[in-house]
Amino acid sequence: MTGFAGQECSRSSDGGLSSAEAAALLASEGPNELPRAGRRSPFRIVVEVVREPMLALLLAGGLTYFLLGDPAEALILLAFATFSILVTVVQESRTEHVLEALRDLSSPRALVIRDGTRQRIAGREVVRSDLLVLEQGDRVAADGLLLKVDDLQLDESLLTGEALPVGKRVATAADGEAAGRPGGEGQPFVYSGSLVTRGAAIARVVATGERSEMGRIGLALATLDAEPPRLQRETARVVRLCAVGGGAVACLVVLLFGLLRGGWIEALLAGIAIGMSMLPEEFPVVLTIFLAMGAWRIARANVLTRKAAAIETLGSATVLCTDKTGTLTENRMAVTRLWLPSGESAELDAIASADGPFRDLLANSVLASAPVPVDPMEIAFHSAAAIKADDRRVLLHTYGLRPDLLAMSNVWQDSDMPGRQMITAKGAPEAIAGLCRLAADERERLTRAVDTMAREGMRVIGVATARGDGSSIASSQRDYEFTLSGLIGLSDPIRPAVPAAVAECRGAGIKVVMITGDYAATARSIAAQAGIEDGDVLTGEELDRLDEAALADRLRAVTVFARIMPEQKLRIVTAFKANGEVVAMTGDGVNDAPSLKAAHIGIAMGKRGTDVAREASAIVLLDDDFGSIVRAIRLGRRIYDNIRKAMAFIFAVHVPIAGLALLPLLTGLPILFGPIHIALLEMIIDPACALVFEGEPEESDVMRRKPRDPDARLFSLRMISWSVIEGGIAFLLLAAIFVGGSLAGMSEPEVRAATFFALVGAIFALIFANRSFDTSFVHALLGANKALRYVAAGVAAAAIVILLVAPIRMLLGFGEATGMGMVSLASSAVVMLMVFEALKRIAGTARRRDVMEARSLDVEA
Repeated sequence: MTGFAGQECSRSSDGGLSSAEAAALLASEGPNELPRAGRRSPFRIVVEVVREPMLALLLAGGLTYFLLGDPAEALILLAFATFSILVTVVQESRTEHVLEALRDLSSPRALVIRDGTRQRIAGREVVRSDLLVLEQGDRVAADGLLLKVDDLQLDESLLTGEALPVGKRVATAADGEAAGRPGGEGQPFVYSGSLVTRGAAIARVVATGERSEMGRIGLALATLDAEPPRLQRETARVVRLCAVGGGAVACLVVLLFGLLRGGWIEALLAGIAIGMSMLPEEFPVVLTIFLAMGAWRIARANVLTRKAAAIETLGSATVLCTDKTGTLTENRMAVTRLWLPSGESAELDAIASADGPFRDLLANSVLASAPVPVDPMEIAFHSAAAIKADDRRVLLHTYGLRPDLLAMSNVWQDSDMPGRQMITAKGAPEAIAGLCRLAADERERLTRAVDTMAREGMRVIGVATARGDGSSIASSQRDYEFTLSGLIGLSDPIRPAVPAAVAECRGAGIKVVMITGDYAATARSIAAQAGIEDGDVLTGEELDRLDEAALADRLRAVTVFARIMPEQKLRIVTAFKANGEVVAMTGDGVNDAPSLKAAHIGIAMGKRGTDVAREASAIVLLDDDFGSIVRAIRLGRRIYDNIRKAMAFIFAVHVPIAGLALLPLLTGLPILFGPIHIALLEMIIDPACALVFEGEPEESDVMRRKPRDPDARLFSLRMISWSVIEGGIAFLLLAAIFVGGSLAGMSEPEVRAATFFALVGAIFALIFANRSFDTSFVHALLGANKALRYVAAGVAAAAIVILLVAPIRMLLGFGEATGMGMVSLASSAVVMLMVFEALKRIAGTARRRDVMEARSLDVEA
């Protein structure tokens, strides 16, 4: 069918639009795309940032300093606020650009005729009056009127809900230009979003973008908001709770400070500082950046993430259902062996130059295929028979593969015998045996030959021929008297990296099952070569005989599904889910879309997959390689690990900050930190969360753990308790420095400087303690992370500037630092890290199980 489209393009008297005409239409009518909801402009991002509680507190603090007549501190706070806005806008804009680029990777392309030549362009560049060249497997890019048709059928289920393809015809003058409603047989229109399931055509575009049938649906969908991922909902809930709690404490602080000490302006500043110290505003920032960067990292592994929730779910997959061709194998089939009904068989190389039945078998396999092949199997047939002269025949009709008959046939007009037709069929051996009406002994002999080749990992195809009288074309393949030509065995080598990748999945507690349309013995052989663990083989015929309960029970022992039709994949996914498994499913066809959408993680093929399959999936493999799935799972686990580390750090770091902000009120000592100091600390904490933890490499055992429970809470009571313990220890040491320095007669600026920089050291101690689940002190300090080195260098430089530049030091209310004081502060940070690492070692297995696996034994917060 591809050949038809190409020939018609070259013969078309209409050269299509010129490039200039197309550009003018694109400018006047807009791109051929649906309205996109949710894309945020920089201005919208600024508005959202200004509404954040932390920024509101910074602005309130700046206003308060203006009321106190201290414009310097007010301007600094406003500068911090502006910096926060700029950083957030840049980060969020980059996120939008990353996601936009990822969406562009999956945008459809179209083949059009312009300037008299065929051109492959982005679907969004198709304009009204373009000539669309449609081929089997294409998604129609716009509504169009059919000018040329060859046995065209389309799946319009995306628009009509009808699963069966519908036939099309060439338009006539009476049809007009306005496309009717989709659905039904014999229409002269094609519609945007529908899939070409058979044949080829050329259509003139009559509607694009919002004006198409799909566009009308898109306009309605643009008003709907997608449900946010579970992690995002959980994080927002925790931030709201912390904001409410922090606000209540801040109000209490203002009240107590004002009543006990007087000075309500100072009380307001103290309350603002308390509110800022208790608000974990980094949570949503971490989640947004980690998921966006995670999508980017996974894209670098040739995996396109279309849904952010897929990154979260990857780490919990327990079953990976994969097809064979092109995913486990290299998708380059080659004819290996030929078998004749006489029982004679031979390798292809041994009979390459021979004539007779083997030559006829190869010739018939070519005649049973598309004239210009696209399918790897048909390409192999053409390649094997390329040395032979082609018979010149006219293709009259094609019988496609049907669920009830796994064979296809071509009806040819024989030029040597004008009154006779030649019909060639190929397909599953059992289907060909049925067409040939083989006797019992003949069928048994054929079955033995099939079993022999299948056990060697070959895909076995039967070939048959029949003759027609030329007066008419039968309604079904079964109406012809076929004669068996023989069997052809084809091989498709396993990708070299597959066995290691399958072994890695097994080590990670992920069950890999193969789903294929191949013969059972072939499927078992390929599975063994791929390293898929031994288990039962379940055929599509056996699956149909099982009810849902029996199927769910049977699946526990099945690792290979053979002779499976695409629509049966949905039952397999549903049954695995009924068993409590988290299912990842690969697919490429239109019929795979329901199973891809039903799976927890739908994985579509980027090269050979249809657009509908890609749109129904959460992940697209850009290289169709099984190894890419495993790399994505590895990255997904790493991303989730790093999110947990960052969240634990955020909880821990806010404990000493809030404690030091409250301590002066409880002890009667001078106020230690104001809003400006809290804002300065946030300039350290934010990069640590957004850069350091995101850049942490994977744990050494990331693929040697069982999958995590997908229902486990991110913020478990165990994790929060551990963070509070870490933060509490840091607070006790810092409180000792603060109280001890005050009692020892140090001045207020000296105590503030000493405590502040000790707190900076504590922040880095918490970073080092939480950056890895490993209990090795050396790994905590020396693990590879460029972002950590950059952040540490930046903080050290800022500290030196603060200490050496007197105006800045005085603005912050810091005293001069002494050498002995700096040594003691550095040593206190080391002591904290040693204590944290010792506690990690004591906590041992219980904590590792919680943080690394997030199992369901966690007590929910």
